[in-house]
Amino acid sequence: MATATDKGFYGTGRRKEATARVWIRPGTGVVTINGRDINVYFGRETSKMVLNQPLDVLEQKGKIDIEVNVRGGGLSGQAGAIRHGLARALCNYNPDFRPPLKKAGFLTRDARAVERKKYGQPGARRRFQFSKR
Repeated sequence: MATATDKGFYGTGRRKEATARVWIRPGTGVVTINGRDINVYFGRETSKMVLNQPLDVLEQKGKIDIEVNVRGGGLSGQAGAIRHGLARALCNYNPDFRPPLKKAGFLTRDARAVERKKYGQPGARRRFQFSKR
């Protein structure tokens, strides 16, 4: 885990195929994702809600500026990766934030990913149709 940099406090988050690099610093609550505003980047309200969960638990909404660089995966995976990275960055910012974030499960990396396709089958679990005759 990295600590404070010239950009602020840093945390890396991952989910599915997405990786998010998150920097936070005290501010007015501005969230920038890949150089764009959160409302422009995420259309769905659920994605915005997932991203803001760590701030809601700590009651820090509107007090911290967030700058994110995220790549890979889809929008849902990216939102989860940002949440994970934000929680880690908040722990670097203030170690007292760790227990409530840990209790809420935001510091645990969600290891669920797409199962690979196997040979001799059309998908990961699906089999070709069986014909007895």
